[in-house]
Amino acid sequence: MKVAVVVFPGSNCDRDMAVALRAAGFEVAMVWHKEARLPERIDLVAIPGGFSFGDYLRCGAIAAKSPICQSVIAHAQRGGFVLGVCNGFQVLTETGLLPGALIRNSHLKFLCKDVDLKVQSTASSFTSGYQQGQVISLPIAHHDGNYRLDAEGVKRLQDQDRIAFTYQSNPNGSASDIAGVLSENKRILGLMPHPERAVEPAHGGIDGHAMFQGCINQLASA
Repeated sequence: MKVAVVVFPGSNCDRDMAVALRAAGFEVAMVWHKEARLPERIDLVAIPGGFSFGDYLRCGAIAAKSPICQSVIAHAQRGGFVLGVCNGFQVLTETGLLPGALIRNSHLKFLCKDVDLKVQSTASSFTSGYQQGQVISLPIAHHDGNYRLDAEGVKRLQDQDRIAFTYQSNPNGSASDIAGVLSENKRILGLMPHPERAVEPAHGGIDGHAMFQGCINQLASA
């Protein structure tokens, strides 16, 4: 299985993402944001965390206009798999591939700590390695992780089983405690916590590894 990790100016989790993906068995290609096209035969696109373009304008807004993002959108529209973590989640909402928006944390402070998440949906390749209702621990590191969506939109996500994870103790004010959401076809996941920072014991926990391992297992059997 082959994955493209997109790198923007200001990305700082791209290497972490690549290491986590390789540990799960993926072949990884690093793709600079000015490239017009993704490499051939890509199964998954991963958009990592960081501060693309210094978070000027809105987080992820400038990155979403980079040349490579048109190819990412086309990949998604063909039914390809896409994972966006932290800044990558922000980019996915700015491209319109996922609903809602990420704004400044409710207490206006940067957060960097481990948080407990509840697995709300296992109906995706990304969450297939977990159990419904399982509580896992992943780190967060964000200033703009407050997920906003109107009540009608939240209900639509709930009805369609598209809320992947919720916070056990909401750290940033996100609507309905949402930490991660899925696209309608369940092939796109955006989440604020960092699974790539929890894939080996030296990280203090390995709860993120199941996301990458579950994903490659599902893709390989598709």
